[in-house]
Amino acid sequence: MTMVPLTLEGRLNQDCFCIEIDPERVWRTLEQVAPCLAHDGVLAAERAGLFSNTPVFLSGIDLAAMSRIAQAIETVARLPSYQAVVLSWAPAIARFDPGPRGAFMSYDFHLTPAGPKLIEVNTNAGGAFLNALLAQAQVACCPEVEALTHPYPLAQFEDAVWRMFQAEWGLQGRSGSPAVVAIVDDAPEGQYLYPEFLLAKAFFERRGARAVIADPKALRYSDGRLRLGDLAIDLVYNRLVDFAFDAPADSALRDAYLAGAVVVTPGPRSHALLANKRNLTLLSDPARLEALGVERALRDILAGLPRSRLVIAEMADLLWAERKSLFFKPAAGHAGKAVYRGEKVTRTVWASILAGDYVAQEYAAPSQRRVKVEGDPQVRKMDVRLYTYAGVPLLAAARLYQGQTTNFRTPGGGFAPVIILGETSLTS
Repeated sequence: MTMVPLTLEGRLNQDCFCIEIDPERVWRTLEQVAPCLAHDGVLAAERAGLFSNTPVFLSGIDLAAMSRIAQAIETVARLPSYQAVVLSWAPAIARFDPGPRGAFMSYDFHLTPAGPKLIEVNTNAGGAFLNALLAQAQVACCPEVEALTHPYPLAQFEDAVWRMFQAEWGLQGRSGSPAVVAIVDDAPEGQYLYPEFLLAKAFFERRGARAVIADPKALRYSDGRLRLGDLAIDLVYNRLVDFAFDAPADSALRDAYLAGAVVVTPGPRSHALLANKRNLTLLSDPARLEALGVERALRDILAGLPRSRLVIAEMADLLWAERKSLFFKPAAGHAGKAVYRGEKVTRTVWASILAGDYVAQEYAAPSQRRVKVEGDPQVRKMDVRLYTYAGVPLLAAARLYQGQTTNFRTPGGGFAPVIILGETSLTS
């Protein structure tokens, strides 16, 4: 068997411990940016797995390839022929188009010798505000190594994020800026990424908006406005995983959204066009894309996507035979829940997959990063997340973990800043 030589970034991810993340510095920075985070260390103590102590190295070539894939998908998603197909399996609310494209899209990749492999597309993607700060907390062993880090300037990131929300506001026909913004999720104070909600709140306030963090159950729709108590809300930064606003608790948000009474981003249509896992069965099928009139250049970019197929009874025998090379995901799932590596699927689990609404995706093994845990080098799996708006990159970050999927419970794991090697970068 021929061994593939390690790239520079591969060697650094295996052997470089010259740059570390100072967790105390991260939390101090968080508290400076959002003073309401200073709760006697409770938030930090409850989230020990949120940040890794090690950055990840990424080549500029891989970053450019990831960006091309994201841009290609978002270009295809705007084609009427493509929309007709994916909206046919989406909830009815996705047919309502108020204008916004969806804030903080994210594209998750595994890095392979054949290039980055897209694993998942997400709306409501978490971590961007946290990762922008995390990149500022790198500590190098010497000036020569420190020169590699050149983190994406926080002010530049925040300017890009504000332009994104302003664009979403304008796409729904609004002028000026939103006066009141609500960051909405179920039981937000209990969410693992609650510190990010506080950062987002502080961000909006620095831009002159009043910002609140709200549970959808506390919202009401009356007199043509979405309200939290007596406060009328102009824009919702949506972090719910009820992508169609089907839950009874989300009824006020749903009614205001459908009435066009509030700008919601990302919204149900964004999820349906870009992040429904069924869409990968179309995006990874060059013949179907050609039949929809997708131009050759875009098909060539998407040709490297791991092949995805719907798990249906007619395919059961074939997929079972091929299971060791597949990864099974619920079409409507999120956060890595109820996913299965094919080689570990038992007959009992297979029966539940067949009974559910699943997608079988060609398995692309994650790359690895060695980290030090109490001074002991240990291997962690990793993926790279590219945050985008309208197909344009905002930020790259990594997640380190053990097990089947990312979990923020692994010693030495969690979000990790990305150091880009080469000329292509987010700041170029």
